[in-house]
Amino acid sequence: MTDQALIDAVTREVLAALVSQDPCADCHGSCAAHSPDAVRSVVANGADRDSFNGRGSEVPIDLAKYIDHTLLKPDASEADIDKLCAEAVEYGFASVCVNPSWVRRCAHNVRGTGVKVASVISFPFGATPSEIKAMEARRAIRDGAQEIDMVINIGALKSADHDLVRGDIAKVSDACHESGALNKVIIEASLLTDPEKVMASHLAQQAKADFVKTSTGYAGGGATVHDVLLMRETVGPKMGIKASGGVRNREDAEEMIAAGATRIGASAGIAIVTGGTSSEQY
Repeated sequence: MTDQALIDAVTREVLAALVSQDPCADCHGSCAAHSPDAVRSVVANGADRDSFNGRGSEVPIDLAKYIDHTLLKPDASEADIDKLCAEAVEYGFASVCVNPSWVRRCAHNVRGTGVKVASVISFPFGATPSEIKAMEARRAIRDGAQEIDMVINIGALKSADHDLVRGDIAKVSDACHESGALNKVIIEASLLTDPEKVMASHLAQQAKADFVKTSTGYAGGGATVHDVLLMRETVGPKMGIKASGGVRNREDAEEMIAAGATRIGASAGIAIVTGGTSSEQY
């Protein structure tokens, strides 16, 4: 089966499974905890790959370790960044996720705490040449980043130039892995069709990325349960899935994890772990 035939088959079967579920009264069919087993079963049949083996009801009590505490606003100040780091340490978040210019400061702030530093590459458009993305990743890692969130070349994907997209991701994966860092690949799902989301996830896996991530939060849409399910069914059980953009409370986070997310990117991390709400978009 060719790559494109596999993508088409997976997409059709996942979508068929999603729309065939009886909606519950509270979530109108969008609740991942009510549908993922059926989705995974359908997609696993004849899809020539392993499906995700988790269950939607298996949501962790402690969400802090799933959260990348995020601040990517262009007007963020030193005081804002220091506050972000202090909060991440206090609540035990997985990482702080910041623009590259703040990596060195964050690495100093969280040193010895167990909180990692993540940084974004070619953010938010992904239109930088591959060599520059790799160079930017190496610089961020040298400054103290342990995780890199790169944006794919969205235009190349929309043009079906899959070799370019795969190579683009691979260059950053290589830059990360030579230093032991992780590469998380942002596909910007709100700009893609379902077959394109599946293809982008497939290419990220082929290019040896560690995670595939839904969104930058800056393209008019964020993470959805539908997209996380689609991505999880494409990459199987071992690759990380990061849901980002619009995750504002504990319920949102639990839904994403139930669908297969292993990391949550959010500026509302405190609201998520304390049971509050936030108006933040990312």
